[in-house]
Amino acid sequence: MSRSEMERTQLLQQKIKAKISQNGGWIPFSNYMEMVLYTPEYGYYSAGLPKFGPAGDFITAPELTPLFGQTIAACLAPCLHALQQAGLPTRILEFGAGSGKLAETLVQQLTQLGAPLAHYDFLEISPDLAKRQQARLAEAKKQHAWHTELGWLQAMPNAFVGIILANEVLDALSCEVIKLQQGRWFFQGVGVVAEQLQWSTGGEVPTDWLPQNLQNTDNFPEDYTTEIHPQANAWIHTLASSLQTGLFLSFDYGFPAHEFYHPQRQAGSLMVHHRHHSITDPFYLPGLCDLTSHVEWSGVSNTAIDAGADALYLNNQASFLLEAGISDLALQAGNPNNPKQFLPISQALQKLLSEAEMGELFKVFAFTKNLRTFFPLAEDLSILPGLGGRNRL
Repeated sequence: MSRSEMERTQLLQQKIKAKISQNGGWIPFSNYMEMVLYTPEYGYYSAGLPKFGPAGDFITAPELTPLFGQTIAACLAPCLHALQQAGLPTRILEFGAGSGKLAETLVQQLTQLGAPLAHYDFLEISPDLAKRQQARLAEAKKQHAWHTELGWLQAMPNAFVGIILANEVLDALSCEVIKLQQGRWFFQGVGVVAEQLQWSTGGEVPTDWLPQNLQNTDNFPEDYTTEIHPQANAWIHTLASSLQTGLFLSFDYGFPAHEFYHPQRQAGSLMVHHRHHSITDPFYLPGLCDLTSHVEWSGVSNTAIDAGADALYLNNQASFLLEAGISDLALQAGNPNNPKQFLPISQALQKLLSEAEMGELFKVFAFTKNLRTFFPLAEDLSILPGLGGRNRL
């Protein structure tokens, strides 16, 4: 670790401790997570350290292989054609676009498929990542002579029409940590003990904050610890309310409620990622590490329904990619009879599809609003490639 990195994490810890002192010696875990990830100049997503690839802390699916984005393009193309035929905007808005690799692959593949795409917009809260995206995509647009206009927005548009994408966004929204003690749920927050950031128990969790699966405390052992996600659900509600007509498509790791709140999942799902290592201590080098929680998809889907979503879908990533044609795309990308050429492709497929890797843990979640007026969708989303498998909602 460099001296500047050590100084930055120490300065962030000072800010967190000051916040705790101002708040009477305790802050909710969601406040801590928000500061660790997004404090200007010091938070993980607000500073300029490498995050993706071998030099960073983790590798996302778009960085792993262009096959991921190319397969998503096959899913989106029919939707874009339907919007065009209805005289509506052909537009994609991507949240948290990382390095811009997924956007680059999507625009290029959709161009090759002849799918209409007038605008590709970004909503990125990290100034550093926004600059990287702008540089990368300006070069790609010049190289490939794209007609798609690129834009970076400051806020979610009202009455948005088009497609919204979010790859590994929900896991980075702050969560609340709660613990079961003597039959009651209590917030777990952060305090300071001997100048060190430590877990500290707060007040009792209001009953109306608790998912249905946590209402019967007899199902769980003493000190069972888990997360609830009011911030993620609020984000989904805002987004779904702002989507007037179109499709939301998201990829992230997580479980439906009956799996997320399983009695044997006693320590929750919080995880720290640092230089391709997974660490369970959320107080390890704050600001220098990614801090995430798995997504509880049942709550997300219920929130989307409350905000007007009219068709929803959840399945694992492997099923989506296979049904949307990733195998055919892989065969187009390389010759299986040429091991040297096809081995990197095969390794990427293994990572994306294997149940032991990303294939089962990562889910695809989608919903539509008001598309049936313009697009002959069935009661589900099976008309779109990749969204016709078993719906796990």
